[in-house]
Amino acid sequence: MPQPEPQVGLSLFSSLVDSSIPPGILQGPSKMETLLSAIVGDLVSRALSMVTQRYLQSQGAEEEKLQRLRAVLLRIHATVEEAEGRHITNQAMLQQLQMLRRGMYRGYYTLDTFRYRAHRDEADGEASTRRSLALSRFSPSSSRRTFFSVCDAPSTDLVLDDGSSNNLDKMLSSLERMIGDMQEFVMFLASYPRISRQPYSAYLFHDQVMFGRQMEKETILSFLLCREAARNGSLGVLPIIGPARVGKSTLVEHVCHDERVHRRFSLIVFFSGNDLNGGNLATLKGSGVIKHQNLASSPHGDSLAVIELAGDMDEETWRGLYTSAASHLTPGSKIILTSRSEKIASLGTAESLMLKFLSQEAYWYFFKTVAFGSTNPGEHPNLAAIGMEIAVHMNRSFMAANIVASLLRTNLDTRFWRRVLRCLRDFASKHLSMFGEHPTNLLEKDQPVYMWTMAKTTNVFVMRDIYDEPSPQISEVPRITAQDVLSGRVTSEGTFQAVAWRSRIPPCYTYLVSFVVSRTDEHAVLGKKRSRQERI
Repeated sequence: MPQPEPQVGLSLFSSLVDSSIPPGILQGPSKMETLLSAIVGDLVSRALSMVTQRYLQSQGAEEEKLQRLRAVLLRIHATVEEAEGRHITNQAMLQQLQMLRRGMYRGYYTLDTFRYRAHRDEADGEASTRRSLALSRFSPSSSRRTFFSVCDAPSTDLVLDDGSSNNLDKMLSSLERMIGDMQEFVMFLASYPRISRQPYSAYLFHDQVMFGRQMEKETILSFLLCREAARNGSLGVLPIIGPARVGKSTLVEHVCHDERVHRRFSLIVFFSGNDLNGGNLATLKGSGVIKHQNLASSPHGDSLAVIELAGDMDEETWRGLYTSAASHLTPGSKIILTSRSEKIASLGTAESLMLKFLSQEAYWYFFKTVAFGSTNPGEHPNLAAIGMEIAVHMNRSFMAANIVASLLRTNLDTRFWRRVLRCLRDFASKHLSMFGEHPTNLLEKDQPVYMWTMAKTTNVFVMRDIYDEPSPQISEVPRITAQDVLSGRVTSEGTFQAVAWRSRIPPCYTYLVSFVVSRTDEHAVLGKKRSRQERI
């Protein structure tokens, strides 16, 4: 079939060349080929130059936006720190502060995504193309004996934020609007009194002070400090609901240390679910833990009872307990209930407070601080890039963050952090493949999990029975730590206890775990145990 278009184009091109080149210059095919080659080379060179120029312009524009984002985040960060150092009681102000805090975390996450993007692509020495987590790679029956022992095999990455220019534009525009709207917030902020505290570095501040719960704290304080008029002897009851180890006890203890709460109540007593068998407050006074007692501090003699439940409380037990409390306590007294079960919401006289895990952006901000300690993450961009991926695989668990961060903080070596990343990535994907749940979710349900270790051993490590001890004696604390197991310093067979984490925040719990190390695969044992629990 004839193809006229190329011939027309070629004849046109030839006529242009002939008209522009003097006669006799082009004689023979070799000279024509030379000219064509020169023209094509020139066109390619110009095209490459244009592409390079546009790329450099886009890079310059992106860097300018990142500089603007840094400046905006500094202003928001300064405002948030100033607000966190004041006693804010107005709920609207607290909601504005929460919005600022969330925007700050999201902004820093976006900034770090762009800042460490190139380093993250090189994290495992692979190509820059990132692939999503592929569970189909893992077979429930494959590599059971060595999967959690050797963490050197490469595996797929979990996709983080794609770091697109569009996301950067949206984040920058959102934060700049937020900055423009917070002038009144800053003005009203000056009217609230300051909280007296000693200066901390960022690492010590987050290590010793509750992180990210100021709005929840002020909500509880508002409930406690308000002394409603007596209504037929009724007591105020606030349910606090959240999953295991989300920080319910820490939050309540933090509130109870507030000087205003000490002045408001002459007695603060904590009870556990095991103390409630009788359902009579008069018989419980000897079994509770007194956190504060000063009969002269409250003019009304009001008391605060904190009841910590693991699950539900049947209605009959609650009715008897509440009736007993109402007859023994002054009308201005209060009760706080904490539990994992949402069913206790119906027991409250106030709207229940739901505690959730931090957002991924806030979790990365927290984890970055505790993992690097007093070291500036910007000085170690390779480690920061790996750390962002490590944080993704820990499912926003506070305990996991503190355990892994203390391990990483002792060795700021890129190869070491990469091995930890591979171990955590395989740890999560193996449990998702075998049991359909992340291992941290299994631990919240008090179910055992396979534990990873950096030791090159075929022994199988099973972790079970996480529990806390309120300030145990030094002689009673095991010498082995979870970091010893993870780093591979402990590989011998047997059953032993280890210290997972010692919290410096009241109630200063020491979290202990039990390990079972054996040569045989415990998968069948774990499966049988879970089957029995499901039938129950």
